[in-house]
Amino acid sequence: EVQLVESGGGLVQPGGSLRLACAASGASFADYDIAWFRQAPGKEREEVSFISSRNRRTFYANSVKGRFTISSDRAKNTVYLQMNSLKPEDTAVYYCAGTTSRLIYNSWPLPSSYDYWGQGTPVTVSS
Repeated sequence: EVQLVESGGGLVQPGGSLRLACAASGASFADYDIAWFRQAPGKEREEVSFISSRNRRTFYANSVKGRFTISSDRAKNTVYLQMNSLKPEDTAVYYCAGTTSRLIYNSWPLPSSYDYWGQGTPVTVSS
């Protein structure tokens, strides 16, 4: 069973950048589809981005498209989320999630599609 651990969150000014990391232990990322979600205070968890283990195909929520980039480093068993041009509305706790089930791509935004979750890393965008 895989364990996911996020890191890289923090406080950043609007327009700044952060890179989040999701490190896996107990299994190889080569077998997992991985997604990033986020949850702001008082709001529901929402999808951010997804990367397929099969072909590294990626998807993004419209709110982050063009600003965020998801990537994977199989040698390090880590998935990254590079976040640029950050806005105050990006403030949230960011979670990575994984599944060995080969997802139908249109189900990637659903939290119920994932079996494993990290503990989250907080991101605050504020001046």
